[in-house]
Amino acid sequence: MKFVNLILDVISYQNVQLYLLAYLLASIPFGFILAKVFAGIDVRKEGSGNIGATNVLRVLKEKAPDLAKKLTIATFALDTLKGAVVIFIAMALGAESTVLWFIALLSVLGHCYSPFLGFEGGKGVATGFGVLLVLVPIPALIAIVVWFVAGKLLKISSLSSLIGLLTLLIASYIFPSAHLEAIHAHAPIWIIAFIIFYKHIPNIVRLFKKEESKVV
Repeated sequence: MKFVNLILDVISYQNVQLYLLAYLLASIPFGFILAKVFAGIDVRKEGSGNIGATNVLRVLKEKAPDLAKKLTIATFALDTLKGAVVIFIAMALGAESTVLWFIALLSVLGHCYSPFLGFEGGKGVATGFGVLLVLVPIPALIAIVVWFVAGKLLKISSLSSLIGLLTLLIASYIFPSAHLEAIHAHAPIWIIAFIIFYKHIPNIVRLFKKEESKVV
């Protein structure tokens, strides 16, 4: 009984509630849900098997072309917002920057390792962009521009995402935000970058083998 009471006491803390909300909300696999509900397609069994916007676009262009763009945009928007929204809630509650960064990390982890999908998930690009756009807006905006241009030129989503990620890391040192300066460290950005990089290892292997698919 004492253990149960201890757990209830811990959960009652505002920060813990925010952490749980961040992880669980980010764990919602919107790409999988939208494709399944509106097109009757399980994107985990098609294309690259990923639940992110790129695979939603790739699969639906072939299986349900009339829905491809709409569901891709919806997937990207929802995956971006699901991390950012909890940070905004935390800001409204007066949370410190350390709390905001931990929420950001948990959001990316939730998207990449969703309990609703057996702790599988996406690659964290959209959700990572969402949280970083709030916490380091200038580097995030620079990164999204570079990602967009690279995507247009190279037509390879994974490579353009990695280029955008590298750009963000560099830009965060040139244009640090107040939330970054408040913690006197770049560790959270590096951890988020590592998670995204780790999830892209299969893509990197295919890139070296020249087997990575293009988005056309």
